[in-house]
Amino acid sequence: MTASGHGQTPDSDAHARVAEAFREEYGRVVASVLRMVRDIDLAEEIVQEAFEQALDRWPVTGAPDRPGGWLLTTARRRAIDRLRHARRAGAKAEALAYEGALGAGDEIPDVRDPETIADDRLRLIFTCCHPGLPADSRVALTLRLVGGLSTTEIARAFLVPEPTIAQRLVRAKRTIRDRALPYEVPEGAELAARLPAVLAVVYLIFNEGYAAHSGDALVRHDLCQEAVRLGRMIAELMPEEPEVLGLLALMELQTSRAATRADADGNLVLLADQDRSRWDQPRIARGLALLGRGGPLSHAGPYQLQAAIAACHARAASWEATDWEAIVTHYRALAEIAPSPVVELNRAVAIGLARGPAAGLVALDGIDAASLSSYHLLPAARADFLRRLGRSAEAAAEYRRALELTDNAREQRFYAARLAACEAGGASS
Repeated sequence: MTASGHGQTPDSDAHARVAEAFREEYGRVVASVLRMVRDIDLAEEIVQEAFEQALDRWPVTGAPDRPGGWLLTTARRRAIDRLRHARRAGAKAEALAYEGALGAGDEIPDVRDPETIADDRLRLIFTCCHPGLPADSRVALTLRLVGGLSTTEIARAFLVPEPTIAQRLVRAKRTIRDRALPYEVPEGAELAARLPAVLAVVYLIFNEGYAAHSGDALVRHDLCQEAVRLGRMIAELMPEEPEVLGLLALMELQTSRAATRADADGNLVLLADQDRSRWDQPRIARGLALLGRGGPLSHAGPYQLQAAIAACHARAASWEATDWEAIVTHYRALAEIAPSPVVELNRAVAIGLARGPAAGLVALDGIDAASLSSYHLLPAARADFLRRLGRSAEAAAEYRRALELTDNAREQRFYAARLAACEAGGASS
């Protein structure tokens, strides 16, 4: 149950405040309670009780000035009550050791201490994204505990059955418990080694929103917004980490043009044809500022380089004015530090746009096609360059392949239209 699903409060304004607080404060409160009880299911149960108490009281007393503080204090008091009850019931001493960290007597920890809360949230994020968990479980657990999404919302976001998400959450919690995965923020070299796993989870969520792999929508704005929210949270907690800034910059810059990726009917609009006057300029400004804060690109990590590529598009007044050679250079640097077939594909496309479709085809031919055998954008890229060269029959064969490989209905419609044009001997523009 989530606070937004209670539906029994007579005061709709108070109910709305609880629902808003649930989304904004859930991860923060769970993180704090989890530090105390060291049991994810128990922490979630306690936090749910705190929100239910808010639903009962706020319509009567009015919402507090600091909803997060109220919820945090209420949840912590409940946690202390649970621990003391467990002690009286004869629970194992080690299960109660954490009460000692709460302070002597009946005092409640200072909920205004931002450093403690920040540490709790970082611990929660690193626990959810522990490399010992399967990738799909990391995503589900992060969205659930840090983002406050319900199992139903996560299932809807990724277009999978709700029982599948429920199983991933159960599996992740069981793994954390059975393997005694540490609830902590790693330090030094271990922090550097673990941070990419955290950022990869956020980026995976964003990518599924920005380029939905299945369904009828090209862009899942809800997932994009959730990923950006998580990115901002991590950047707030780790403001000096260049790759954290790079990822947030990348998401801000990409999201700035999300609204123009589809027309009024939901059909795909290529970057070359997008109305740049509709790009979100405040987001672009934020993204460029974040990229600048990350330091020189000569020492950039993968997310900073991807953000630099997005910045080339954001700065260009038109498609024709895009600095494609700079993009080729950034992809070359990216391939050196984070090699992958997809990076090579993107680099080949940039080469074709910088130096002509024939050069692009040569670059594509240098990619290990077997490694991208199920990736629809490889035949799509080949088809586009072949079409531009007037080789319509060959382009049609590639569009057929792309059409077979994609599950997104809007992309299927786009490739089908291009295929029909090539079969009719369409122009190569």
